Amino acid sequence: MEYEFKRRYKEALPVMAICYDFDKTLSPLDMQANGYIQDVGYDVNKFWEDSNKVSRENEMDSNLAYMYKMVEEAEGNFILSKKTLAEYGAKVKLFEGVDTWFERIREYGKEHGVIVEHYIISSGIKEMIEGTKMARENAFEKIFASSFYFNERGVAKWPAQAVNYTNKTQFLFRISKGCLDVNDQSVNTYFKPEEIRVPFRNIAYLGDSDTDIPCMKLVNSYGGHSIGVYNPETEDTHKVHKMIKENRIKYFAPADYREGTEVDELIKNIILKIKTDDILEEKHIRDSKMVSEID
Repeated sequence: MEYEFKRRYKEALPVMAICYDFDKTLSPLDMQANGYIQDVGYDVNKFWEDSNKVSRENEMDSNLAYMYKMVEEAEGNFILSKKTLAEYGAKVKLFEGVDTWFERIREYGKEHGVIVEHYIISSGIKEMIEGTKMARENAFEKIFASSFYFNERGVAKWPAQAVNYTNKTQFLFRISKGCLDVNDQSVNTYFKPEEIRVPFRNIAYLGDSDTDIPCMKLVNSYGGHSIGVYNPETEDTHKVHKMIKENRIKYFAPADYREGTEVDELIKNIILKIKTDDILEEKHIRDSKMVSEID
């Protein structure tokens, strides 16, 4: 019997998907640098240097290389289990306002007739992200991230999913079409425009660096909203300035998610635009359908 994947369908109200990278977007540090790297006796920079060396010398995907390195270095130090990874995730430092952001923005959307959904699309570790406070509080509709295969004893043995900067884009199409299971091949099926659950014009993507460019460019090209964020403490805007000059992003703002901040006001204005665009699009579809029926 063929497995039947669950699919989400178009809603009565417009749906907005806000998609986030994780490291340097919601958190100022790489998630592994919040305890894991230190606990295996590594200097943070040295860990990434060695991981990148493994990648270069073996023509290996850089994400697979760092996952291999995580498994290798945990041996003899501790059991790399889901529980352990979640505990490290709970220690991840977040930018100001992140802990209340998701529910607050969801409520703002609800007040204005827009269903707001939050998605993670990250090269980081899914099991760590699942350990964060907001994930435990069900802030995210779905977490698309690199993850491990765990054996019968619960020990991480092999990558189950490796998310890199190019294959990140598939998840935008999954969100758009409502095909969220990573094994659901119906994401490649043609959908009529009026059947699309989340049109790309209703997608906002927040990221911080070159690894987010394919997603940002894709969202831009279909009329969505790409936002570059930068650390408000360091105020280093070099990357976001470069991305806006190269038309990779539409907007940039400090990664400060408190109410009334620049990114807060920006997302709220996008929500209002989505509501207006949906009214106009529905009018266009009705008029086109009426004419086709007459003819």
